[in-house]
Amino acid sequence: MSLMARHTDDPQVLPAADIRPWPRPVARPYFEESLHQHRLLFQVLDQLHPQIEQAAVLMADTLRAGRKIMLMGNGGSAADCQHLAAEFTGRFQQERRPLAAMALTTDTSALTCIGNDYGFEHVFERQLAGLGQPGDCAVGISTSGSSPNVLRALERARTLGLTTVGLSGRDGGAMAALCDVCVVVPHPDTARIQEAHIFIGHCWCGMVEQSLAALP
Repeated sequence: MSLMARHTDDPQVLPAADIRPWPRPVARPYFEESLHQHRLLFQVLDQLHPQIEQAAVLMADTLRAGRKIMLMGNGGSAADCQHLAAEFTGRFQQERRPLAAMALTTDTSALTCIGNDYGFEHVFERQLAGLGQPGDCAVGISTSGSSPNVLRALERARTLGLTTVGLSGRDGGAMAALCDVCVVVPHPDTARIQEAHIFIGHCWCGMVEQSLAALP
């Protein structure tokens, strides 16, 4: 299966799982309620399978063409970017060649230089403009879908000929309109969204490995 991703004025974003309003938390011990909400969310993640697979195919096509994946996000999402980039350049579950992926969240000199000279909203955009090439894939991770520096970088990526993938939460925010594929985890709680995000990220790693298994 191959996805020929194109930039259009109306990105093909499949509808998110329609499970809102989410059940309100009830008065029970924190661990029990957290586990309950986690289970409820993961029971409906299969509704996101089409978007998850679409994004994985886009990433695999990017790597198959000799291009790279560039990931960006803030806070816990920044940690997810570094985690997933490491799974690609190291390995996930299969012994295979390194895959070209980089997190734009790790170079403290670049982050502080750009943040100081241009503003924090530019920290990913300028790195992407300097390092990205047409055919690369920009992956933005934001639990709200509204992080200004991620949105600005996705906008720039589209003008530079990169494909764009979003991993968001809640209602998707403004991110969905900037992505060729956007996976929206429809839950109001940041912690539950992040738990789903790393699960989806691991699925991407496994699906990409399977897709590229025949490459030398």
